[in-house]
This record gives sequence, structure tokens and C-alpha cells, in this order.
Amino acid sequence: MNRVTINGTTIVTSGRSISVVGNKVIIDGKEVDLPDAKQINVSVEGSVEKLEVDVCGKISVNGNVGNLASQSGDVEVSGNVSGSIQTLSGDVICGTVGGNISTMSGDVKNRR
Repeated sequence: MNRVTINGTTIVTSGRSISVVGNKVIIDGKEVDLPDAKQINVSVEGSVEKLEVDVCGKISVNGNVGNLASQSGDVEVSGNVSGSIQTLSGDVICGTVGGNISTMSGDVKNRR
């Protein structure tokens, strides 16, 4: 089971695909209600295959991730990335990456 925390609200799920679009959170195709917030921070405890977030302050994954995409926000993955990470604006810190890392505005650092 994964634990997904968004702005202090924790959701326990076996979901493998997580999307945050505006104030909507979608886990494996099902919308999850969360309180409105000015800034969104996403934290995943466990591994996830796909994580998509449009705009947020920070994304952290304490585990591995398949593919991760964000329009803005810093990204930190404690484990490895089997696919790619793409962000338009934000720093990326992660372990081994199987695919590519792309950021238009931000630094990329390897945990090693």
C-alpha cells in the first residue's frame, strides 16, 4: 500500500497512477476529494508507476517511480526512476534514471 499526502491529507491506496490537476486528485482514474489550498505539495510513501502533477510547490517520492511529469515544482525521488522525469520549472533530485530527465528551468542532481 502507498501513502499519498497532499497538503497534509493522507490517502492510503494501492493506486499505481496518480494525477493532480488543479485541485483535483485522481488515483487510478477515481477522483479523491481534498480541501482547497493555495499551494499544493505532494508526497508519496511507496513506489508508483505514474505521477502527473500540473502545478505544485514540491513533489517527493519516498520510493521508486516509473514516469513523473510536472509543469512546475521541485521533484525529489529517494529511489530510482525506471522511466523519465519531465518538468518545465523546478529542480530534480533522484537516484538512477532509466529514461531521460528534462527541465527547462531548474537543476538536476543525482543522489549518488
